[in-house]
Amino acid sequence: MRKSELRKVYLEKRRALSPGEVARMSSRVAERFFNEVDLAAIKTLHTFIRIAKFNEFDTSMIYYRIWHERRGIATSAPLTDRETGELEARYFDEETVLAENAWGIREPVGTEKADPEEIDLVIVPLLCFDESGQRVGYGKGYYDRFLARCRPDCLKIGVSLFQPVAAIDDTHGSDVPLDLCITPDHTFRFTAPDGYLN
Repeated sequence: MRKSELRKVYLEKRRALSPGEVARMSSRVAERFFNEVDLAAIKTLHTFIRIAKFNEFDTSMIYYRIWHERRGIATSAPLTDRETGELEARYFDEETVLAENAWGIREPVGTEKADPEEIDLVIVPLLCFDESGQRVGYGKGYYDRFLARCRPDCLKIGVSLFQPVAAIDDTHGSDVPLDLCITPDHTFRFTAPDGYLN
């Protein structure tokens, strides 16, 4: 199936979930993340901040726990520039003010820029993914361009409330594949080095 078709299907699947279901599924994904990803060598972690009305995975279950249990890990979140089509990483923590942009995405306000080269792990948003680690996002390409600026050894982790599809039919060279993707019931490993995993 092509990305445009998958996008419609999985937006509808997410819309059909109740807030309670999203919370329960997010909790299971977050627990798998901490059980299976070795954070010992991670100094900077980048995460998206979820859009609750789109029933996205609740990333706060990961970054709040990092703030309280892994104080040696810095966290960054995206700031989007609609004119350039680029995503900028900005450090954020419990004290950071978050403001909604034009798309309803909460973004850090007034914080220092994080160099993509310094980021060790990125939690990547997606609508769905396939068995080879390719993903379907919202179609703007922000994350593919951002991931291309990160180091080759930066760990790219997808988080999904659903299982993978067999294949995305219209992937292309600028698509950056995931190293692994975590769902409520499984962890799918594609290219992740063993040293990153428990």
